[in-house]
Amino acid sequence: QVQLVESGGGLVQAGGSLRLSCVVSGSIFSLRALAWYRQPPGKQREWVAGITEGATTYYSDFAVDRFTISRDDAKNTVVLQMNHLKPEDTAVYYCNLGSSGSYWGARRPGPSWGQGTQVTVSS
Repeated sequence: QVQLVESGGGLVQAGGSLRLSCVVSGSIFSLRALAWYRQPPGKQREWVAGITEGATTYYSDFAVDRFTISRDDAKNTVVLQMNHLKPEDTAVYYCNLGSSGSYWGARRPGPSWGQGTQVTVSS
């Protein structure tokens, strides 16, 4: 079965940084797009960033210039580097394995999710 395991969440002050990682097993990792989503408390899950099989990246408006998504195919890992964090970034962050390797695989969720990692940003 496909498994995704996130790590790297925690408590950080506003303006600080966190690096989230997601290790994927049981899939053809190098041929699939990857994405990060988040769910703030009391809100719906939202798309954060995505990356295609060719490492083209896409970002939501709130992530532009602050977050960086990358992938390491040798380690079956997708990373979300988050800088200049704000209290409104507080959420559970999830990684997702896309249904394809292209743009829509990076922008729309596939069926495989991780369990999430909590990010809390204090003011």
